Amino acid sequence: MSDLPPALSVNGVTHAYGNRKALDDVSLTVPQSRFTALLGLNGAGKTTLFSLITRLYDTRFGSIDVLGYRVSRDPGEALRRLGVVFQARTLDLDLSVMENLLYHAALHGIGGRDARRRAEAALRDIELLDRARDPARKLSGGQMRRVEIARALLHEPRVLVLDEATVGLDVNSKSVILRHVRSLVRDRGVAVLWATHLLDEVTTDDAVVVLHRGRVVAAGDVSAVIEIAHGTDMRSAFLSLTGGGSGEPE
Repeated sequence: MSDLPPALSVNGVTHAYGNRKALDDVSLTVPQSRFTALLGLNGAGKTTLFSLITRLYDTRFGSIDVLGYRVSRDPGEALRRLGVVFQARTLDLDLSVMENLLYHAALHGIGGRDARRRAEAALRDIELLDRARDPARKLSGGQMRRVEIARALLHEPRVLVLDEATVGLDVNSKSVILRHVRSLVRDRGVAVLWATHLLDEVTTDDAVVVLHRGRVVAAGDVSAVIEIAHGTDMRSAFLSLTGGGSGEPE
C-alpha cells in the first residue's frame, strides 16, 4: 500500500490575488481510501485551494497531483480521476434531475445506455430515483446536494473533493450527506477531501489538515493534531491553532 501514490498530493503551492497571498507554500497529502478533513475558518484559503486542485485556476507556484498525475501537466488524466462538489450550487435548475446527470456523463464521454444506467444507479443510491424526472428546482437544498454528489461520481473517480458541502443545510440533511460520503470511503475505497469550518463534522478516525490564513498549521490524525496544538480535544486544538479568530477573505 505504501508504494501506491497518494490520492491527492499538494506540494509547495502558493497563490496570490494581486499583492495578497491566499495560499502560502501549502503542502498536504490525502491518502487513498481515507476521509481527510480540510479544516479552516471561513477565509482560510480552502476555496482557493479547491480552485487550484480542479484547475479553475492555474498552479503557478508548486504542484498538485491526483493519483500521480500532475494537474498542470496532464490535466485530462488527473481530472478524470477526480470528482468535485463545489460550495455554490451548480445544478441547472431548469433541467430535470436525470438531465443534469446525463449532461455531466456526456461531458465525460459517457453516453447512451451506459450513462442512463449509471445515472439511475446513482439516484437509487441516494434514494432519489423517484425524483429523476422532476426539475432540479423542485428539490430541497439537501436533495440538490445529494444529486451533486451523485453527479460527481458518475465517471467513477477515485478521489472526491467537497468544498463546504453542508453549508446552509439543516441538521438532518447534513447528517445524511456526511453519512453517505463516509460510506463511499468505507464501501468503495474512494478518497475524500472534505473542506469544512465545522468541528462537529470531524471524527476521531479522520485525517485532518488545519489551514489558517493560507498556511497549513497542522496535519495528521486527530490525536496527532491535538498533540501538536497541546490541546485536550479537537476543539481546543483548533482554537489554539487558529487563535479562534477569523481568517483573511478567500
